[in-house]
Amino acid sequence: MRQILDLHIHSKYSRSCSPELTLENIEAACRIKGVDIIATGDFTFPEWFSDIKNKLEEIPPTPLYQGGGKSGLYKLKSAKDDKVKFLLSTEVALIYKDAGKARRIHLVIHASSLAAAEELNKYLDKDYNIRSDGRPILGMSAPELMKLCLGIDEKFLIYPAHIWTPWFAVFGSKSGFDRLEDCFHEYAKDVYALETGLSSDPEMNWRLSALGRLAILSNSDAHSLPNIAREANVFEMAAVSYNEIYEIIKNKIIYHDSKEVDSRRSLSAEVAGGNDKKGIKYTIEFYPEEGMYHYSGHRICGVSFTPGETKKLKGICPVCKKPLTIGVMDRVEELADRAEGFKPAKAAPFKKLVELDKIIAEALDVKSRHSAKVQIAYHDLIKRGGNELNILLDINLEDLEKIVDPAIIEGIKRVREGKLIIKPGFDGQYGEIKIFDEKEKLKNKQSSLFE
Repeated sequence: MRQILDLHIHSKYSRSCSPELTLENIEAACRIKGVDIIATGDFTFPEWFSDIKNKLEEIPPTPLYQGGGKSGLYKLKSAKDDKVKFLLSTEVALIYKDAGKARRIHLVIHASSLAAAEELNKYLDKDYNIRSDGRPILGMSAPELMKLCLGIDEKFLIYPAHIWTPWFAVFGSKSGFDRLEDCFHEYAKDVYALETGLSSDPEMNWRLSALGRLAILSNSDAHSLPNIAREANVFEMAAVSYNEIYEIIKNKIIYHDSKEVDSRRSLSAEVAGGNDKKGIKYTIEFYPEEGMYHYSGHRICGVSFTPGETKKLKGICPVCKKPLTIGVMDRVEELADRAEGFKPAKAAPFKKLVELDKIIAEALDVKSRHSAKVQIAYHDLIKRGGNELNILLDINLEDLEKIVDPAIIEGIKRVREGKLIIKPGFDGQYGEIKIFDEKEKLKNKQSSLFE
């Protein structure tokens, strides 16, 4: 059974997040987006955890599940069905000193049960302020957090968030480390995954052989409803449950269609490079160039640079003569021990997408994806295509050509084919992904582009 998972979002209680991020609204957005399993986000925040306990109920396990009657996944009590399932999740910000340097590390945490999450909250509430922000700032080290979580429940799943972000990540150029072992110490072996973040994709992470044992996950880190599933994970699951998600991630199980495995049946599925019952099918990626820290640069000076250019400049801004904010591309280049373009033998594929309302906005030459005109076209298309990810990934566009604006169809085609105009982000400024140039936009307005 194919399941689409977004395992890192936030609630209305996190700083700089939309007040619309309620459980009810998140569930409704997931139905529109096509997400099957969504993170609760922010379970460490008391008011949000109260909502989780009062408004969600654990769904019964599937017939194939062997987990003692617990699925570890939840649904809204008021929901008509369990199409959208919640997985207990939070993100924490760790600020501490290690090896004489200030460290700022964000980690994603998944809990297997309400009891485990509540126990963790109880311990954290004793010594830290978990009541001021949905993403709590904790003055503890990564090994200390790992020890605490795994001492409560060995099924806690903890992994680094947006692993390359300069300011708040394990490999961040400003406050991170050069190796996972330097960050997690003896608990590095208990880290089973990494989150790519918006400014990197799997291909960039493949360049570090030390990351080869880790499952590569991509999540939206959504701060608003429209951004849910801008990155996501597509799993094939035999028994939909927390334990199976944990197993797939821990053991880095890569799914291969049985038809592909049949030709190599003399080998076991695992030896052949995957599993034909369950595993990671692929990840859905934001174009990393659109991320805020893809290139190095200075936003205040309006300059950005490729890794080669940054190297020539010795990391110094040519305008203000101060150090550049080193972006993800440069940081990957610094730590990589493999050539650009390397692909491991056992690696899940990935697909890069642009959100549907952004495609519509550009096709209609409307500045805001939130405009009434765009939203009317968006919801009309959702009614016809089922959900956003089905439209972007699966639907035969020929079925829509007679009833949908041709420019929108062309936009979806170009996104699928990767035929885009790209301007990378840098130093906290989002990059730009364009589908049509200015001449094409004018033609779209005149309804003559496809005539």
